[in-house]
Amino acid sequence: MNLDPMIHTPARLQIVSLLATATEAEFAFVRDSLDMSDSVVSKHAAALEKAGYVEIRKGYVGKRPRTWFKLTRDGRRAFDEYVTNLQEIVGRPLADAPRTDG
Repeated sequence: MNLDPMIHTPARLQIVSLLATATEAEFAFVRDSLDMSDSVVSKHAAALEKAGYVEIRKGYVGKRPRTWFKLTRDGRRAFDEYVTNLQEIVGRPLADAPRTDG
């Protein structure tokens, strides 16, 4: 069982988790929902795009430039696997854990 290091970074996990609930999300929505700076969102979204987990689309609303993020199929698969692995880790019975009370 392996936790994907691309998703495991807290900021990336937050971004991917948010995108997993939407078809597409606008940059400002992601930034404001996660209470992150523009630079943090940009940096981590670019890393997720490079890994093939997020698609970044740029366009305009009226005359204003906008950026949208969308989780790719690979991103969805990686996120689902990450969540499954994490559930297995935290869901193990306490009886399996080593005793620390001496």
